[in-house]
Amino acid sequence: MLSSIPVSVGGVRQNGDMLETAATPADTAELRKARGAFFTPDAITRYMTDWAVRSSTDTVLEPSAGDAAFLVQAVRRLHEHGAGTPAVDGVEIHEHSAAVAHRRVEDAGGSPNITVSDFFLVEPEARYSVVVGNPPYIRYQDFTGESRIRSRAAALKAGVSLTALASSWAAFTVHSALFLKDGGRMGLVLPAELLSVNYAAAVRQFLFDRFRSVELVLFAEQVFPEAEADVVLLLADGFNEGPTDHATIYQAQDANALASITGSLTWKPADPSAKWTGLLVDPDAVEPLRTLRAEGHFTSLDTWGDTTLGMVTGNNRYFALSPARVKELGLPRKDLVRLSPPGSSHLRGLELSSSAMIKLGQQGKSTWLFRPADRPSPAAQAYIDTGHLAGVDEAYKCRVRKPWYRVPLLPPADLMLTCMNADTPRLTTNTAGAHHLNSVHGVYLYEQNRELGRDLLPIASLNSVTLLNAEMVGRAYGGGILKLEPREADVWAMPSPAHVQACAEQLRLIKQDVTKLLQQGDLIAAVKLVDDVLLIDPELVAESELDHVRDAHAALAGRRQTRGRSGR
Repeated sequence: MLSSIPVSVGGVRQNGDMLETAATPADTAELRKARGAFFTPDAITRYMTDWAVRSSTDTVLEPSAGDAAFLVQAVRRLHEHGAGTPAVDGVEIHEHSAAVAHRRVEDAGGSPNITVSDFFLVEPEARYSVVVGNPPYIRYQDFTGESRIRSRAAALKAGVSLTALASSWAAFTVHSALFLKDGGRMGLVLPAELLSVNYAAAVRQFLFDRFRSVELVLFAEQVFPEAEADVVLLLADGFNEGPTDHATIYQAQDANALASITGSLTWKPADPSAKWTGLLVDPDAVEPLRTLRAEGHFTSLDTWGDTTLGMVTGNNRYFALSPARVKELGLPRKDLVRLSPPGSSHLRGLELSSSAMIKLGQQGKSTWLFRPADRPSPAAQAYIDTGHLAGVDEAYKCRVRKPWYRVPLLPPADLMLTCMNADTPRLTTNTAGAHHLNSVHGVYLYEQNRELGRDLLPIASLNSVTLLNAEMVGRAYGGGILKLEPREADVWAMPSPAHVQACAEQLRLIKQDVTKLLQQGDLIAAVKLVDDVLLIDPELVAESELDHVRDAHAALAGRRQTRGRSGR
């Protein structure tokens, strides 16, 4: 029996093997999403329990039981190994789901013990040979208050310190492992964030330190479209028998392909806590970057300058104005600041010029930021009054600043960096001197790099090595989008200032052709021109080596975009 705080909620009451239910509200998709519950396809639960349950005497815990999808499969598997009426345990915070779980396990021929509780309130006992399940996925923005405090405290029991940015699954993974006996096995469905986010570094290290074997199953398509998140299957064996120095990787098209999955690759990270996105890349494709870095031809973006988040208005509809709207409101120039329009679709070329800004304004884009002078004009004051009546000043970002209608300014950046990308991140020179919102990042070049960087870094960044590395340091989001945060941009591979300077004349010669190709949407052709200048050289990168880089980039980007289409 699990030791936990006794719970009797909403008519669900446990008494030994008896579970009585009074009238409880039916579960809904909205309620499940709020608590991070996404029920798991049968193909996944069967595959994972077949891997985890290996004898009739195995003891099984599902730490976030939901409707007991894993426990039902565990009972089936225990029956196959000769168990009579196997007892299986689960923890579930939601009373209605717990009642459903209890009935389903009984119907499958098992003896259920479902504890109704917050899993983080259950004191871990190292008594299970198998922990298997699908932890709740709640992003850090919604994972707050006592629940977050309890989760971080639970992870600390295993010596794992999680940041305030950690989503719920991270602590859940660590806490789940503490219920295993020595040599036990843990199979969890986890967000693919395990591979790529910074806050998961401690979890990645924990898995390599504590388990004898770590296996991962990756999917080409989304298997939880409603969750808007990619997943991996974690199969960790031999608890407290680690460390291990490698992971075994399997790839499947979708959940149904698990039944016939074959082949694997062994991946040895130099640092288990670092991002695991490299496990998806052919080692031959990574070698050119290692060589280029070692010889000083490549570096990271933070060598060029500082990447920062953009400005937050609190209400872009109110503060970002088109020229036509400015004219309608009668606002004078002193109450306005030149603005790169919200979004980044206009930043797919090499330069944001003054003439481009004029054209964007003529197209109805919001190229002005409303930011009144210390003494607003009568027209500005009238607009402020309108915003107050509409409740704009009640938005959080507006409410906490004084006065609410003056957005804190950042200086115009030297370069703008697109952070949400369907193809690849782009650097654009800000010759218009426009300010930027948080839909893009700003790159402020160091003084010694400013002239060269403004002139040539956007074009130099369009090379195959940099494109591949963007897929490795960034993270895939719903819809197949590649997102790059400032900390990730800092380590994004770039040609070094010395290498760009050495190739400056040739880069300037192709600049016009690259601009035209980008305008036509032909990124591949543009990149090939840049590769020919920056990379193709017997002393740098051979054409055959670059083919590996291009193939790896196409595979990673294609995998991301395929998952995006499958989630629609």
